[in-house]
Amino acid sequence: MLLVQCLDRVDTKAMTLGRAANVLWQHAQVRQELIELFDVLSERIPHVTATLGEYETVPLRVHAKYTRLEILAAVSVSDGVDVRAWREGVLYSEDLKADVFAFTLDKTSGQFSPTTRYRDYAISRELIHWESQSMTRETSQTGVRYREHVALGSGILLFARMSADDRAFHCLGPATYVSHVGEQPMAITWRLRHLLPGDLFQAFAAAVA
Repeated sequence: MLLVQCLDRVDTKAMTLGRAANVLWQHAQVRQELIELFDVLSERIPHVTATLGEYETVPLRVHAKYTRLEILAAVSVSDGVDVRAWREGVLYSEDLKADVFAFTLDKTSGQFSPTTRYRDYAISRELIHWESQSMTRETSQTGVRYREHVALGSGILLFARMSADDRAFHCLGPATYVSHVGEQPMAITWRLRHLLPGDLFQAFAAAVA
């Protein structure tokens, strides 16, 4: 996760983690700046975080914030630095056997077309309303996996940010299917395993008010 962020502007195709670490290690001034940055950031942690439970191999914490690159790196089992492209906000990880959703609550800004302005918001501290991609039918392979993920042994991981101006997403953690309405898109209600902190719920509610 650190390397994919630091080497974002470097050609990392076919570069192993070991080689990438060597590249970073050659820049003493960058290492020193990172140490100073970590000290500053450690004093700015706004929420008590929790582990992802059964996803013990995934180095993410519930209610912490991560960029798309960090999320992609965290859910990958590859020994390389290069991560796959991820623009749609939905990703199924074969390795984790889990769907990963990253969504923006306030879509009044940013590059959202009328067909991608899905209605995503917090219903309560426990429930999240989320809309699938516009072509997803409830009887499709994807739709069935969303609805029956528990029986299929598949998981759901949610990440949300306030607006497109935010670079990082809050990790909302594991969720389970509650119900849905319609299709193309499917309007799904997810139940979070970890309640939203009060300030996040208020902010999320304000973003879609």
